[in-house]
Amino acid sequence: MKKENNEIELQIIALIDKIRPFLISDGGNIEFVKYEDHIVYVKLLGACKDCIAIDITLKDGIEDMIINEIPEVKEVRNIEE
Repeated sequence: MKKENNEIELQIIALIDKIRPFLISDGGNIEFVKYEDHIVYVKLLGACKDCIAIDITLKDGIEDMIINEIPEVKEVRNIEE
């Protein structure tokens, strides 16, 4: 049985809250925007927004962790301002 989107969103937000202190310690931050069609949309802020390692942070760090914990998620995308 598939989890409800609301339950998945709560799990995503909880994981992002665990990641946030690491990003803040490097001068960045992350904001959950939405979960839609198995894709998590986030906004990377502060130092993360302009970091040359943004793709590595997003795909190899944040995306891997979320997908490992929540199999319904297929991708994490950064929304640029």
